[in-house]
Amino acid sequence: MAYKEDEYLSLSGIQHFMFCRRQWALIHIEQQWEENLRTVEGRLLHERAHDSMKTETRGDVIITRGLPVFSKELGVYGVCDVVEFHRSDDGVCLFGREGRYLPCPIEYKKGRPKEADMDRLQLAAQAICLEEMLCCSVKSAYLYYGETRHRVEVPITQEVRDKVGSVFAEMHHYYNRRHTPKVKPTKQCKACSLKDICLPVLCKSKRAGAFINQMLKEEISEEAT
Repeated sequence: MAYKEDEYLSLSGIQHFMFCRRQWALIHIEQQWEENLRTVEGRLLHERAHDSMKTETRGDVIITRGLPVFSKELGVYGVCDVVEFHRSDDGVCLFGREGRYLPCPIEYKKGRPKEADMDRLQLAAQAICLEEMLCCSVKSAYLYYGETRHRVEVPITQEVRDKVGSVFAEMHHYYNRRHTPKVKPTKQCKACSLKDICLPVLCKSKRAGAFINQMLKEEISEEAT
């Protein structure tokens, strides 16, 4: 299935979705958002990586920052922090460059490597986008963690590709229905940037917006009396 452009979802949203489906829906469906220290630090790290679509060459490697990508098959769009194009006989031609090159996306993350799949799936989605756009094969990519200052290689296996496809299909399903899932509070809620919006009482209602509107109506009613 090929999605239309107006159906594309944010590629980076897979991070929110894997952390918590309700958090993703609050941000991407209900347009709720709050920044905390973690999100600010993460945003600054990404801004430094992107550096306004800057390109440099180091030997046989072309380094591009802030490269926009998309996939009709996944129905997503996004921006790669860094893409390294390595000279290779198995690669593709790049406009204005001699030789052939294979892309290798690098995603910058704050903190340390995680046991959860969210970082790896986001990176794999970038690789799939590059493959579709450039008609090439990406076998591996890298995650760079700001706290450890090391790269972690992520093989782009068929298992990972299948997981990316199924997750985005589920995201499209929720988005098309404009559905905000219910959740059970867990320990990870303490680290959520939306914990002050996604209150326990919200778990009993379908949408955060409805709850907020109700609260506003009650405040207006109290002021009137």
